[in-house]
Order: sequence, then structure tokens, then C-alpha cells
Amino acid sequence: MINDIAKITVFLLLLLALFIITVPSKNKASNYFFAAFLIVTSFDFTAIFLENVFINFPALNATRVATVFLQMPLFYLYVKKTCYKDLKISFKELLHGIPFLIFLGLFLTVGLSGHTDLIYEASTQTQYYSYIIAILYTLKQYRNTYLENYTSGNETYKWLKTTTLLFLIGNSLVLLRAVLDKEKLLILNTIIFSFALTIICWFVLKTMRTPHLFTGIHKDIKPLPQKETIEESEKYDDDIAILKRFMKENKPYLDDSLTLQKLAKQINIPEKHLSFVINKVVGKHFYDYINFHRIEEAKILLKNKDLNIQEIMYDIGFNSKSSFNAAFKKNTATTPSTYRKTAV
Repeated sequence: MINDIAKITVFLLLLLALFIITVPSKNKASNYFFAAFLIVTSFDFTAIFLENVFINFPALNATRVATVFLQMPLFYLYVKKTCYKDLKISFKELLHGIPFLIFLGLFLTVGLSGHTDLIYEASTQTQYYSYIIAILYTLKQYRNTYLENYTSGNETYKWLKTTTLLFLIGNSLVLLRAVLDKEKLLILNTIIFSFALTIICWFVLKTMRTPHLFTGIHKDIKPLPQKETIEESEKYDDDIAILKRFMKENKPYLDDSLTLQKLAKQINIPEKHLSFVINKVVGKHFYDYINFHRIEEAKILLKNKDLNIQEIMYDIGFNSKSSFNAAFKKNTATTPSTYRKTAV
């Protein structure tokens, strides 16, 4: 049974890698990193049903085992390139491959033994959790910057965070193998590969349903410093007045692709200054500030029975029903349909 699951998993991994490589995208580099990650992972999985082949070809098996050290670096680079679309990949990124080369050389010269296995297991887990920490930190920085500069729903962050957490769960299941007896180990292995197959199926469906999911931000945009103070907030009164008047008269929030950069240009206030005013003086992320105005507009439109809720959603700048409902509930503590019943 495990062999069959492994074969299906490898097939889907390679199919998904092929799709990612060939699908049209503005961020080809991130796609290539993810495809490489999937291919390397599938190569490792082949040991389940090609055991005799690897026994007869020790060098091939040594290469397969060593490629585990490429999985997390490739996924990390995929996350970085997806988050920051203009990030330049330099020669120094090759340094991520040093552990792979070290262990490949070790396995080819010394071979696989109990001693090298112990070093290998400790090294793979150390590398794994080091990259997990680096990935989560990258996602945190990306999310903070995104909230302060963009208004559209951040599907990229949700996708990357969910994927990372699923990998973390999968690795935790693998660690359990060290403390279980043979009978329970067989059951756990079935669970692990079933879990892996489920994740891959989700990858395939998610990627094919949303091939243009990945929209990064510019790497030079930084989140605002957390140590800023507003002791002299009165000096921002003029800027706040300009901002409020422009929001009321021109309704820029109706633009579903509105960014901090666009708004700053429209009201002729420096981008960083406007970001500070909204975040530190008004006390909201740019994302929440714009959504607040959108929801206020929605509350007015919901009183018109001739407009359906989906139509209103698009009119006020939302492209996602889930994002609209979440923002509406955050600002009103109720859903659009419930609000309409009480407001009309």
C-alpha cells in the first residue's frame, strides 16, 4: 500500500513541477525554485519503491540521501523570491548547497553507516528547523510590509504560511518514527505518506485553480520602524485633514489595486510620510485603513435593495468574498447580509 501511495505522490510531484515550469508567470525564478524543490523531494520518495535499484547503485543512493540538504534551501529561496518579486538571485545563493556537497562527498567516500547516519539525522533536523525559522521570519516581515503598503487580500502570505505549517506537521510525524516499535512504525509510515499525498493533491488543485496566485512586493519597501513616537502628533493635523478630505471627495478606496504609493502620489504627500501618518498617527495599517472606508461605503450601499451583495463587494474595491466578509465583520461585528436586514 505504501509503495502505491509513494508512486502516486512522485507522479503528482513531477506533474506539478512540469506545470509550474511551463505556466506563464511574471515571476519565473520563484516557479523554478518551487519546481526544483518538488523534483528533489520526489527523488527522495522514490526510495520507497525503488529500493533494489538504490542497493545496486550505491553512488545513486548516496546522491539521493544527500539531496535532502537541498530541499529546505530550495523552498526558502522560493519563499524569498515569491515574497519579493524584484529580489536578485546572486552567486552567494549557491552557498546554500554546501551541506549537500559535504554529505555527498562523505557518503561517496565513507559510505552509509550507523556513524554517518547519526551525523546525518542531527544535521538534517538542525538545517530543517533553521530554515523554518528563517522562512517564518521572512513571512512576518513580508506581511508587515504588505499591510502597510497594499489593500488587496494577501493570498500569497496565506499560501506560503499554510504550506510551511503543513511541512512542519509532516516533519513532526517523521520524527515520531524514532520512538515507535516496528508494528506501530508501519501504521505511522502509512499515515505519513497519506498525509504527503494529501498535501500534494492540495498543491495541484491550488496551483491549477490559481496559477497567478503569487504577487510579490518590492524588496526595497521596508516596514515602518516600531520605535517611532508621535509626541508631536499635532504637526500632522494638516496632513490628516488633507487625507480625510481626499478620501471623502475622491473615494480612492474604490480602486481594487490601490497601494500606498498610488495614494501618496494622488494627494502629493511623500510615501514614507503618508505611511507614518496612517500607521502611527491614525493608528491603522494601510490595509485596514482603506478597508474601513470600503466598509463604510458598503454600509450605505447595502441600504439599496436593488443592489446585490456581490455587486456591492466589487463596487467598493474587493475581489474576494472571503476578504469582504472578514473586513465587514471586523468593522461591524456582523455579516453583510445580517447588516442589510437590520439596516433596511
